[in-house]
Amino acid sequence: RGQHLILHHIGPILIALSNPLPVMRFWFEKISPGWRRTLRPLSWVYQVLQQPFIALFLFVGLIYFWLWPSIHFDAMLSRDLYWVMNWSMLLDGLLFWWLIFDPRPPAITSSLGYGRRMLVLAAAGVLQMFLGAWIVFSRDMVYDVYEVCGRAWPLDPEVDQLLGGMLTYIPPAMMSILGILLMLRRAMHQDGKYTNQSKQLEETAS
Repeated sequence: RGQHLILHHIGPILIALSNPLPVMRFWFEKISPGWRRTLRPLSWVYQVLQQPFIALFLFVGLIYFWLWPSIHFDAMLSRDLYWVMNWSMLLDGLLFWWLIFDPRPPAITSSLGYGRRMLVLAAAGVLQMFLGAWIVFSRDMVYDVYEVCGRAWPLDPEVDQLLGGMLTYIPPAMMSILGILLMLRRAMHQDGKYTNQSKQLEETAS
């Protein structure tokens, strides 16, 4: 769970907040025209994946999918499936957090509005809390695969499951709250900016 916390949350959040858009544009312009035409259909797929409901469904759904006991059992015992799990978490995390922290102002671009971003974050946090609570308060061992493949540290199974469940919902919920606060700050900043511009235009016109 700690590994997926980095792949699905912390790493993508830091990348999205670094605003890589100018660098991506620079490298895209360096690509040959033939490769640009080849990659252009991917923009349609990207736009579909960036729809708020689809992005939320994939973001939370992948966590539920890979933590489903039978699927998690197979993923932990298959090297290929294990890498598919990790790469899917990383790529989905990058898509989701870029949607949330897109630096383009919604007022003058097609980016998602700040209010809808906050709703998506709140929904993601609540859904992850349900999953984490189920793991924490389950009376039986949810993931018996670690009795087969072993544990990284000599922990009791109950303690291991408790820590895993807490890592599933406490840090992600905190990150959702942090994201909501950042969106509120951006919204207030943009509102103040456009208000000042409107006053300047009124003064110029008068």
